[in-house]
Amino acid sequence: MRLPRLPLLLYSYIAAELLAPFFASFIILYSVFFLVRLIPLLEVVLELRIGFADFVRLSSYIFPHMLLYVIPMASMTGVIIGFTRLTNDREILALKACGISLRKMLPPVILIAAAIAILTGFFSVRLIPAGEQGVKRLMFQLAKEKIDKGLKEKKFTEALGDLVVYVNDIDEQDNWEGVYVSDMRNRQQPIITVAKSGRMHAAVEKMVVTIVLNDGTLHSAEGADNQVVRFQRYQLEIPLRPPTRIDGDDVTQIGKGAMSQQQLLETAALYGPDSKKGRVYLSEYHHRLVLPVGCFILSLLGLPLGLQAGPGRRAAGIPLGLGFFVFYYVAFTTGRVLSEDMVLPLVFGMWLPNLLFALLTVYVFYRVDREKPLLSERVQRLIGKGYHGVFQPLLTRALKGLRSLLMQLPLGRRRERDPEPQAARHLHANPATLLYHLPQCEEYDCSLCTIEFISPEIADQAGFSPCPFCAQLLEKTDQ
Repeated sequence: MRLPRLPLLLYSYIAAELLAPFFASFIILYSVFFLVRLIPLLEVVLELRIGFADFVRLSSYIFPHMLLYVIPMASMTGVIIGFTRLTNDREILALKACGISLRKMLPPVILIAAAIAILTGFFSVRLIPAGEQGVKRLMFQLAKEKIDKGLKEKKFTEALGDLVVYVNDIDEQDNWEGVYVSDMRNRQQPIITVAKSGRMHAAVEKMVVTIVLNDGTLHSAEGADNQVVRFQRYQLEIPLRPPTRIDGDDVTQIGKGAMSQQQLLETAALYGPDSKKGRVYLSEYHHRLVLPVGCFILSLLGLPLGLQAGPGRRAAGIPLGLGFFVFYYVAFTTGRVLSEDMVLPLVFGMWLPNLLFALLTVYVFYRVDREKPLLSERVQRLIGKGYHGVFQPLLTRALKGLRSLLMQLPLGRRRERDPEPQAARHLHANPATLLYHLPQCEEYDCSLCTIEFISPEIADQAGFSPCPFCAQLLEKTDQ
């Protein structure tokens, strides 16, 4: 039995149409995200006097975290733009005329979406924790280099915050001779330490700089009492507090974001999976898995959204895709908060947005494959009636109140024109909502009102009814 030959030419053509806008969207979105993060990042750069090479390293460490949100958005946008272009150029119509359905166009989209989702998962699981650890090490190194540069022979340095250090001589091995230290940490009067020799050590894991002093005296004053302590070896531990907060995040703190998946599970088991802290670590574990799967689902959803293009709405899929993308992240954030607060089961709450969007993608693809609109006529009518019954009256009242307020102002007073007689203009009706509008109504010139009637009586006989605003006008006219 011979296997059917795959249409590789078709698949490669569709893949090329999707990858080009994907890379373009990726560059644009990443540039926007990077510029947003650049302003708070510059504060750290200027404070620590970071050079160009260290700035590139710092940017590369932050790079994976931004990609966790940039890649899904770029993937969905690439699919939407690609199929929008094929629809506007009538290529989708030509492919359907040749007997190629949307299901036959789906395999290259699935392969590309799966590859991008796997790449997103790699960034989420591997590179983001490694990047956060790299940022901490780099910040510590830069802060220590700032201290080393500030420590000069025969000069007082304030690079250590509330500690002022004076060193008489520094040899080639960074050993100190003749050391003076003034410690003002949490004190009204300083503790003065004088030593013959000393040295500074650094511990990157603890973000601590330790000054070891040898053969000296410690002078402490509390009011009228003075105390002198002689020592052979004395240690000062100084926690580094460099300006390392980037856009509100302290990049020097190793938290759950820098842990591996195995470490997250072990920490959650230590606190207990049913405890508040345990759920926080488990939610981070699932967060790294949920987003790549969500990227795959959103990419597939971009296919039917891209086919919504047409005359007068050549790029309708882009705002729809943006709306679905925002709604997905709102649902994901809500599910995570409810899961951490023990309102929903953890696994259910974290994976619920993916489940809902998977069902939504199947439903939307089914309707588009059958060449039906995204929303059925019944749903459109319900939305139209809800708009005219709830939102339109509120909007009308708000506009009337604003108009009356403006008319009370001296510059806003204008002589109103006499309304045009109703009989001089026809009624406009919306076939989707079965509502008609008088010339005085704000919905009179809506784009969906494609039917005209001579009088309200004829519109009523045709099965149409006035909108709430026009119904009030007709009641006043009858009275």
